[in-house]
Amino acid sequence: MKFTKVCVIGLGYIGLPTASTFATHGLQVVGVDINIDVISTLQNGEIHISEPGLRALLQEALESGHLTISTTPENADAFIIAVPTPFYENEQGSYIGQSYRLADMRAVTSATESIVPYLRRGNLVMLESTSPPRTTVDLVRPILERSGLKAGLDFHLAYTPERVLPGKIIQELTENARVIGGIDEASASAGRDLYAQFVKGEIVLTDATTAEMVKLMENTYRDVNIAIANEFSRLAVRFAVDIWEAISIANRHPRVKILNPGPGVGGHCISVDPWFLVEAAPDLTGLISTARRVNDGQPHFVLNLIKDIIGGDLRGKRIAALGLAFKPDVDDLRESPAIEVVKLLAKAGAMVRAYEPYKLDADIPGVLSVATLNDAIGDAELLLLLVGHRELKDLDPCRMQELTPARLAVDTVGGWEGQSWTKAGFNFIRLGVGK
Repeated sequence: MKFTKVCVIGLGYIGLPTASTFATHGLQVVGVDINIDVISTLQNGEIHISEPGLRALLQEALESGHLTISTTPENADAFIIAVPTPFYENEQGSYIGQSYRLADMRAVTSATESIVPYLRRGNLVMLESTSPPRTTVDLVRPILERSGLKAGLDFHLAYTPERVLPGKIIQELTENARVIGGIDEASASAGRDLYAQFVKGEIVLTDATTAEMVKLMENTYRDVNIAIANEFSRLAVRFAVDIWEAISIANRHPRVKILNPGPGVGGHCISVDPWFLVEAAPDLTGLISTARRVNDGQPHFVLNLIKDIIGGDLRGKRIAALGLAFKPDVDDLRESPAIEVVKLLAKAGAMVRAYEPYKLDADIPGVLSVATLNDAIGDAELLLLLVGHRELKDLDPCRMQELTPARLAVDTVGGWEGQSWTKAGFNFIRLGVGK
C-alpha cells in the first residue's frame, strides 16, 4: 500500500519523533496537538521535551517542508494516534478487597473522534498509545465506524506499540523490531507498508489484541522482576545482609539474572502497563497486582529507612534530594518514584530541597526545587541520591565534604562507591544493606 500523507495525533515523547521521522523520509506529515503552547514551541523549531537528537530532527523535518504543525487533523492516507493513556487520579477498581488503578482512555477517545470527519475509504488508522487489551477493537473501531465506513471493509485499522527507551528514542524508533497487529491481515499488511518507510528492524505481523498484549507483557515482565529485587532489598535489611553483594553472587549462576533494587518503579510504561492487565482481568492477575504493590510501596520503604537513620522524627530536618526523574539521564518525571519519596519526606515534616539536573522547574507541593546542586546541599543535613544521573553518580565525596555540612549520605540506587564516601567523612548508607 502506498502512502503520501500521514496525520499524527499527539506530539509527545512518541508522536513528535514519529511525525518528524516520517517527514524526514519524504512523507507529508501533519502533526496535531491540542496544547497551544506545544504547537507554538514546535512551530518555532523548539521542543517541549528533552530527548537527544530530537530538536535537530524536528528542525530538519520543518525545513524540508514535509512537516506542518496544527491543532486539527487533515485528510490523509494514514492516521496515527499517539496520545497519553494515564491513570484516573481519583478512581479505582476493586476485586475481592484489593484496589487497582484504572486507565484513563479519554485522550484516545477524543483523538479517535477527531479523525472521524476526515476518514475516507482506503485510509489506515494506527493506534500507538499503550492500551488495555481489546482497545483497538472495542473502543477505537466503534468510534471510527460512526463515519459510516466499516473497519476491515472500507478502511484499515491496526495497533502498533512503541517500544523505545527514553534517551534513545530516535535510534530505537528506526532500529527496534516493530510489532503491528491488524483487525485483519490486510490491515496488518498496510501497517507494515507504512512503518517500512523508516523501520530498519524486523516488522512482525499479528492481530491487534495480541500486539496490545505483547506491549503489556514486556513491561509487566520487567515490573515483576524489579519487584522481587525490591522485596529482596527489604529482606536483606531484616537479615543483616548486603543485598548488592548478594545479588552479585547470585547472578553468577548461569540461569539467574536478578535486577537491582531502588526507590520504586516509574515512567509511563513499566509502572503503568501492568495495571491495564489487572483492570482487564482482575481475577487472573494476582502475581501482577502484587508486584505492582511491592514497587508502589518502595518509596515508603525509603522513607522508613531515612526515619531510622535520623531517629524517627523528620520534622525540620534538611534533606537534599538528588534526582527526580524516573530513570537516569532523562528529564521525564512521569510516575517517578523519586517524586513520591520527596513528597513523603515533606509530608513527614522534612525540609526538602530537590535538584533535578534535567528539569530545573519541577513543581512538587511542599518541596523546594532548586536550580543548582549547591542550592540543594548548602545547608543540608542529609544527602539523598534518588536517581543515578551520571552527573550525580560522579560527585566527588571529598569535594562534597567541603560544600555541605551534611555528614549523612544515603544512596537508594547503588550509584555511589561507599568506601570513598566513608573515607571523606560521611556516614554512608545504601538501600538494602543491613550489615
